[in-house]
Amino acid sequence: MGKIHELTNVLADQIAAGEVIERPASIVKELVENSLDANSKRIDIIVENSGLDSIRVIDDGSGIAEDDVKIAFKRHATSKISTRRDLFKVQTMGFRGEALPSIASVADVTLTTATSGSTTGSLIHIHGGELVDFKPGPARQGTDVIVRELFFNTPARLKYLKSPQTELARITDIVNRLALANPQVAFSLTHNNKELFRTAGNDNLQQVVAAIYGIQVGKKMLPFAGEDNDFKVSGLVSLPELTRASRQYITITINHRYIRNFELTKAIINGYESKLMVGRYPIAVLNIQLDPVLVDVNVHPAKREVRLSKEPQLASLIAKVIRQRISTENLIPDVDAQQFIPDEPTVDDLEHQLSEAARQYTTPSDDFQHSSSPVSGVSNGGPAAADASDSIVREPVVIHQKDELTGSQMQEFDRRYQDENIAYPFGRPDEQAPQKPAKAENIELDVRDKSDQSQKRFPDLQYIGQLQGTFLLAQAGDGLYIVDQHAAQERINYERFRKEIGQVSDDQQTFLVPLVLNYSTVDAMTITQHLDVLEAVGLHLESFGPNSFILRSHPTWFAEGQEEATAKEMIEWLINDGKISVHDFRQRTAIMMSCKRAIKANHHLDDREAKALLWRLPECENPFNCPHGRPVTVHFNDRDLEKMFKRIQDSHVPFAQDFDEHEF
Repeated sequence: MGKIHELTNVLADQIAAGEVIERPASIVKELVENSLDANSKRIDIIVENSGLDSIRVIDDGSGIAEDDVKIAFKRHATSKISTRRDLFKVQTMGFRGEALPSIASVADVTLTTATSGSTTGSLIHIHGGELVDFKPGPARQGTDVIVRELFFNTPARLKYLKSPQTELARITDIVNRLALANPQVAFSLTHNNKELFRTAGNDNLQQVVAAIYGIQVGKKMLPFAGEDNDFKVSGLVSLPELTRASRQYITITINHRYIRNFELTKAIINGYESKLMVGRYPIAVLNIQLDPVLVDVNVHPAKREVRLSKEPQLASLIAKVIRQRISTENLIPDVDAQQFIPDEPTVDDLEHQLSEAARQYTTPSDDFQHSSSPVSGVSNGGPAAADASDSIVREPVVIHQKDELTGSQMQEFDRRYQDENIAYPFGRPDEQAPQKPAKAENIELDVRDKSDQSQKRFPDLQYIGQLQGTFLLAQAGDGLYIVDQHAAQERINYERFRKEIGQVSDDQQTFLVPLVLNYSTVDAMTITQHLDVLEAVGLHLESFGPNSFILRSHPTWFAEGQEEATAKEMIEWLINDGKISVHDFRQRTAIMMSCKRAIKANHHLDDREAKALLWRLPECENPFNCPHGRPVTVHFNDRDLEKMFKRIQDSHVPFAQDFDEHEF
């Protein structure tokens, strides 16, 4: 008797589910994408115990006809593609027909659905891949799916799930991404009867960003748009002053599908050029519209990765559009004077105190009430919170009657939410019981104040003096400016060197003794393949043995005394990144040279030198950042200065009365 046999359908579904259903967040993703394909305008996600007890997704979409309900739970049964040709121009979120059978094979699933105009709906109950019940159901248009007992028949999967907090963060992350990809749909996420997230569904992407990251972040997002013959790109990017330590805050969508793509992520960062600090990344939402023929979505089980035709062309368009958009902004960061006033507790201090008080009285079911997204616009994180190494997932602040707050703490709590024009996320701390957050409302978000828009892109600075041999103090009509002299000259040098390096001439300085460079066989092969790139920046290497090269001269713009080190460093770049372009090579070289030749800290300038530096700075294409992304200058406006010196008083206590009643 032969040893080969055909697996049962249930076992085959369980094996396939291992690729599609990794954790509770995978179920949320698949069900919500089905709702989007059904043209839903509202999708509510309700989870219990971080999705381990139950996951429920309710939509108002087109629903499933009675004759199709059972078929929908068969593997590779779908209404979205029919022929091989359809596979190469997929326009829906799902198309393989794997989601429902995979979920039903490892959980207990109850689905209730009805189509428009039907007098009755359908209810189907499947447990571990086996049909339990199929009967008429309510006639409400749309679909309601409840998933319970996840992985009950595959207990090994449960062992590899993370903590409840992490699993909830993963769910919140995917809901945030889907909401950013589909701002025209109203989303809500509820965990253990507490609403964590809601969007209005009014097609306003900036409001969705505000709901996820907070209103203050939403105000610092810049809209952009551009297109060429093949692609249309649009979305939001943060001002360079607003960054994160991880790329996870960058969301990319193609035809409303959230994807991951390193090259496109790099293109967004390249659009900032040198305006980002090293190791810092922007918050961004990039929407790409293209012909489905140009993208292959059938390359990853979870459809998170895609293959793109003309990817370099698309990356170039993205970088160009973002670069042009940011170039129109005044990028001098304003200093928040409030941070210099020690009398009142900071928001971070208050949050810490409130959180500590909440933990003392939190019930066991609240132990994993962590969310990567804020509630009603409170900025506690975002999509990136699912990555614990890159972000901090904060607990919602839940205060019970036993908690005692000081008057100043309560005033600060009130001020925080009143200033941001949002509802208390879980009720005011001194109320009898927590309240549910307000429903998503239309929030007016101006990226910059109109007064800022009317000002010059860079102010006319009048020199005042030098501080500690490091900073230049200057003034303009709108307040005080502090200029980092090293960063300022580094920027001026960079733009000069970038031009000189881009106009490579025959001007060469000959080494007194030719420089002989020895490398390993692998490195020597890389250098040999890219000698043309080195020649484009003025380094003419000659072969000098199996793995050696000789350099007889160098460009005249090399810093004196650093010729050998500079040449070796440039060759190291080529070895470490064999795909480096001439443009990138020139840019890196200009950054290196500008830093080496810039004045350092603790170097005292006379008035003539300082004024010359401030005079040349506005002539730069980008006078706001050094080539490494550090700010060149910071701004204290008049109101900031008045706050720091208490010239702005609270109006509820007359000064004269307070003075007269003083003990002296």
